[in-house]
Amino acid sequence: MNPYWNDVVRGLSPYVPGEQPKIDGLVKLNTNENPYPPAPRVLAAIRGETAEILRRYPDPNAERLKAAIATNFGLEPAQVFVGNGSDEVLAHAFLGLLKQHAPIRFPDITYSFYPVYCRLYGIAFEAVPLDDDYAVDPAGYAGRCGGVILPNPNAPTGRVLPLAAVETLLRLQPDVVVVIDEAYVDFGADSAATLIGRYPNLLIVQTLSKSRSLAGLRVGYALGDAGLVEGLERVKNSFNSYPLDRLAIVGAVAAFEDRAYFEETRRKIIASRERLAQAMTQLGFEVLPSGANFVFARHAAHDGAELQRRLRERRILVRHFAQPRIEQFLRITVGTDEECDALLAALREIVGSA
Repeated sequence: MNPYWNDVVRGLSPYVPGEQPKIDGLVKLNTNENPYPPAPRVLAAIRGETAEILRRYPDPNAERLKAAIATNFGLEPAQVFVGNGSDEVLAHAFLGLLKQHAPIRFPDITYSFYPVYCRLYGIAFEAVPLDDDYAVDPAGYAGRCGGVILPNPNAPTGRVLPLAAVETLLRLQPDVVVVIDEAYVDFGADSAATLIGRYPNLLIVQTLSKSRSLAGLRVGYALGDAGLVEGLERVKNSFNSYPLDRLAIVGAVAAFEDRAYFEETRRKIIASRERLAQAMTQLGFEVLPSGANFVFARHAAHDGAELQRRLRERRILVRHFAQPRIEQFLRITVGTDEECDALLAALREIVGSA
């Protein structure tokens, strides 16, 4: 270790993102990117902003984008926070809202950035086990704690927590912040944004990386009571006054304006997911019910890590997590139908050659 590191850096185990290979011709189903391009209106808006104006700072408050998001959800701009990808928004929420005097809670199988943030900011946490079907049970979050955060749909399992169960969780924890991370909500879950008016402790975090095909633009946002949003703004303005550049702002606004394209590509992905899940089930896989743009599956006769390796030999990338309870599962992004067909053909070869 470098002698100039402090104790915080020495103790960190950073989040490891999915592989981003620099090899052409791969079927890339490992990072939950949208298989379809951004909306044409988005690309036109970005091209229109690539002019002399780039020498000027962007709007530090991204007011146009906040207004577009607020309109989309029937909220006020003061109830919207925007940041450089939902990971940055989550980081601000951990530091500004979840760092309390008691441990926070999240599922034991969930987005692996959560414990990283806790260690970075010195936040105690308790991992609540998913049930035997890999679902979240709100009853496990009862009792004193410093806050709650969980994804819906959950990642990497893809399982959906019904809106009524989210509301049960909010009733169990009225005195602490409850963060619902809705990165994949557009593919099969009901957003808890409809509950914001009744629960001032509810914060919703979403992203444009998944359902709006803008992973490369880095735009995330939070929805909640104006008091919660003000807390996030205080953290953001103590860290980075200009988190979103001009291209990100205009591109994101255009993404919300092009509702028809969003709905079209969303429906395609959902249909492809159901087709993929059915075909994998016929090959002997156990596929968990998914409300996301990926499936989570295992095969009783084939080791998960070995399946990942053999798929990579065939130039197909999927994600494997070497952690307890899920070490036999693969998380597979829903690609185009052609990409899914390539995956299925490879799986038929592998499963059939046992």
